[in-house]
Amino acid sequence: MGTETSEKRQCVSLLKVPVDIISPEHLGPFIYELLSDDKEHNIVLLSLWDLLRARRNNEYRSYINKASLVIPISKSIVSGLKFLYGTSLAIKPGEKSYRYMPFEFIISLLANLEKREHSCYLLGGGKKVLMKTESNIRQTFPKLRIVGRFPGSFKRSEEPTLIKAIKKASPSLLLVGKGVRGGECWIPRNSENLGKGLRLWCSDIFDVFAEKKEHPSSAVFSRGLEWVGYYFRSPVKFLRIFPYIYYKILLLVYKLFVKD
Repeated sequence: MGTETSEKRQCVSLLKVPVDIISPEHLGPFIYELLSDDKEHNIVLLSLWDLLRARRNNEYRSYINKASLVIPISKSIVSGLKFLYGTSLAIKPGEKSYRYMPFEFIISLLANLEKREHSCYLLGGGKKVLMKTESNIRQTFPKLRIVGRFPGSFKRSEEPTLIKAIKKASPSLLLVGKGVRGGECWIPRNSENLGKGLRLWCSDIFDVFAEKKEHPSSAVFSRGLEWVGYYFRSPVKFLRIFPYIYYKILLLVYKLFVKD
């Protein structure tokens, strides 16, 4: 276990996976700091399953460890932090200080980018979904410049040209959704060639923006029940009870035996 604190965020190790704690009022200033250094910065929305995957998958663990911001989105991560660290975390009381609904986090991110007329590139989803997404983002954030878009079903032979186009467009944010070969790992696999700026993966974000899929309500999310609808649509996900139990056992082991 361990922590690293700065003025705007606190980086905490949870089962040897980094997790960042940052309040909404500090998010904008921290994003501007990242953009000011003209480097590439990956942002990760971390679920419990992502955390467990980072422990067993070398490629994904490297991606998480090198990310500039790792935002927890699962209530189980929040409860795990409280269990291991108690009141020693230097955060304000209340879940909004360190847990975000993915859609709300991206809305906040885009709003902060719009304030300084930054730019965004959209990658992923189908053509119609992507066009609807672009239209809705332009209406909601009129000062945010969308400098390119490309559906996720691109051919392998098109990838080099696409990467060059993204680098040339130099977006402040590359927003990537499902449909891209390799999923979230497409970002770290091509990180060195994409140029500077922020990169963020969120699987269903374009479907939500295109109004093809609803995001959980704030009340449901705050109770940690956002998973219920997904599980009933795909009952096989109920098997995740076993890795969840494993996670709880790991927390107990770290609490009892692992020291700073």
